[in-house]
Amino acid sequence: MAVAVRLTGPDDLAEIIEALLTAAEAKEAHAPGLALRWRWLANDLGDALDTLPTPTP
Repeated sequence: MAVAVRLTGPDDLAEIIEALLTAAEAKEAHAPGLALRWRWLANDLGDALDTLPTPTP
């Protein structure tokens, strides 16, 4: 499965990562497998965000 998301900037992706981590924490007790997958996804997105070039002013 593939997902295409159009973002206006890196801050949008940072918000998605934060939302995934918050959701994973909320689901941990009832669906630990799902929470783990969301954490992995957030980690992969964070790694991708880290590879972007630093913007110049």
